Amino acid sequence: MTARIGVVTFPGTLDDQDSLRAVRTAGAEPVSLWHRDKDLKQVDAVVLAGGFSYGDYLRAGAIARFSPVMETIIDQAKAGLPVLGICNGFQILTEAHLLPGGMLQNSHLHFICREQKLRVETSETAWTADYTAGQEIHIPLKNMDGRYVAEERVLDELEAEGRVAFRYLDVNPNGSLRDIAGITNAAGNVVGLMPHPEHAVQPLVGTGRTDGLGFFTSILKKLVNA
Repeated sequence: MTARIGVVTFPGTLDDQDSLRAVRTAGAEPVSLWHRDKDLKQVDAVVLAGGFSYGDYLRAGAIARFSPVMETIIDQAKAGLPVLGICNGFQILTEAHLLPGGMLQNSHLHFICREQKLRVETSETAWTADYTAGQEIHIPLKNMDGRYVAEERVLDELEAEGRVAFRYLDVNPNGSLRDIAGITNAAGNVVGLMPHPEHAVQPLVGTGRTDGLGFFTSILKKLVNA
């Protein structure tokens, strides 16, 4: 049976089609999910795609967090449903308290769009199993509110528990504390990151690399082998 991976569209989502294509490229069945529908259509995992949900009014992700679909996602994520939040999706996950900390405007107060070098810090999540800890990858990055912040106590816990999933290399593009580009929850089923792996799954799109495909093959293998 083919694994079904849902991709949520909120008003202002930009990268849902790219995420659906990435899911299809990895070999899973992509399923479109609408933000006003609580029904997840029996998907096996969910991607919260990038963009500017509700125009990023109030705070990035703050309104989308209260969409009907998020009620179901929050409940099922706590029960083990794999969820990947990309850029705005990462912001939504922090607003929903599925991941700790929060996102602020980039320290230089400018929108950035660039190829970004990352180090994979852990392969012990549902979305990173096809990578190795310490592996360096190149993933497109585009955001205005990408500065990850948290209390020192929370940062120390993330470090001690191996829950920093990705770290920026060579340059910190947005002022994120401790160069954090992505994190995971304690169970490893919920992962959020600011860069966009869905833009690095085919050689002719994005960076010209396929470094992002591992996110989607990782979850596919986990679901198939579950």
